[in-house]
Amino acid sequence: MHRSSSDGGSSSGWSEAAAAAAAAAGDDERAGWEVRPSGMVVQAREEGGAAADAAAAAAGGGAPPPEIRVRVKYGAVRHEVAVSSIATFGELKKLLAARTGLLPADQKLTYKGKERRNADYLDACGVKNRSKLVLDEDPTSVERRYIERRKNAKIESANRAIGAIALELDKLADQVTSIDKSITRGSKVADVQITTLVELLMRLAVKLESIHAEGDSSSRKNIQVHRTRLHFLADRPALAITAS
Repeated sequence: MHRSSSDGGSSSGWSEAAAAAAAAAGDDERAGWEVRPSGMVVQAREEGGAAADAAAAAAGGGAPPPEIRVRVKYGAVRHEVAVSSIATFGELKKLLAARTGLLPADQKLTYKGKERRNADYLDACGVKNRSKLVLDEDPTSVERRYIERRKNAKIESANRAIGAIALELDKLADQVTSIDKSITRGSKVADVQITTLVELLMRLAVKLESIHAEGDSSSRKNIQVHRTRLHFLADRPALAITAS
């Protein structure tokens, strides 16, 4: 026995059989059944979505749930998407992601003027064949991406500044090594040469302190601070005395 559904498709007799089974079952068993907006009585859905429901129906020898086509307006573009009639809005968002390039987490689906949650079922909300929905980009996701972009821009700026200081330190390293060797050999080194070098190192140290760094940038900054304060000064008594 077959019955025409309200969305223009046809549903098989599995719903009537389910209703009869539910009526004949006891109260405990009836708890495992649910009534759809169309009046069909079916087994209550569990986790797994429309795909799991279709697989369960096929395994039980019944016909899979009918497929519907919904019209989704996204800006000036309209998409027609084929989806299971018992799918969730979350599952529909995954299908729309491939069409629009908008991630499911960034989507806001509206049906009959109301935003729908990911866990809401299409049929439970009255969505039928050729129903019209509206897709928008979630404002909270726009703000979240803006904040994320600003954060990334600051990190990149800090990394560039730290990298530039690291290059300057590399250049000064040759001068420090040369002076260190001269002092070790007992050669005389002009005070102005040592003073100038120490001033340059201290300026770099001040620059490093002014950089606001987070995460990996903070670690890179600390490495350069260590190079400036310890490697170039504390390990070389002559320079350290001059710096003091």
